[in-house]
Amino acid sequence: MANTTYTPRLHKKYKEEVVAALMKKFQYKTVMQVPRLVKICLNQGINGAVGDKKLVDIAVDEMTRIAGQKAIPTLSKKDISNFKLRKNMPIGARVTLRGTNMYDFLDRLIAVSLPRVRDFKGINEKAFDGRGNYTMGVTEQIIFPEIDIDKVTKISGMDITFVTTATTNEEAYELLKEMGMPFRNMKKDNQ
Repeated sequence: MANTTYTPRLHKKYKEEVVAALMKKFQYKTVMQVPRLVKICLNQGINGAVGDKKLVDIAVDEMTRIAGQKAIPTLSKKDISNFKLRKNMPIGARVTLRGTNMYDFLDRLIAVSLPRVRDFKGINEKAFDGRGNYTMGVTEQIIFPEIDIDKVTKISGMDITFVTTATTNEEAYELLKEMGMPFRNMKKDNQ
C-alpha cells in the first residue's frame, strides 16, 4: 500500500503562496508569526425548534452533509417562559471544522457555494471582530451543492465564523483575501 497523504489544495496554497505574501506585506521576522486559519465554526439556530423536534434533526443532518463532519444539536442554556423554552432543549445545530475538513470546506465555499448566491457581489469586509476573527452569514442553506433542493422543507441560514491567529483585523483580512475569499471592494461600491 502506497504511503500517500492527502493535502487539501488550499492548505498547499497557504504554505506555498500565502505565507510568503504575508511575510512580505507585514515584515514578519519568522514564519511562525504569520497568521493562520485555526478553525471554521458553523452555527445554525432553528426557528420553531421548540414546537417541532424534527426540525433540529433535519438541521443536524443538513449541517453534517455541508460540513463533511458530524454536527451536533445546540441546547438552550436557560428557561424563557415567553418562548416556551426550557433549559437543555435542542434549538439549533453546530459543527467545528479543523485541519483537512476545514480546508476542504473553505475550498468548496469559495469555489462552489458563494458563486451560487443570487446577485453575489462579494462578501462584506466589515465583519471582523477586532481580534482577527471573521463571521459571515448565509441566508439560504441551498447554496451548498450537498443539499438536495427538492428535499428541503424549510429554508434556513447559518453563521460561519473563521477563527485565525491574526491579532488585528488587517492581518486577518489579508490572510482570508490571500486564501481566496471574495471580499467586496467597498471603494468601487461607493463611486
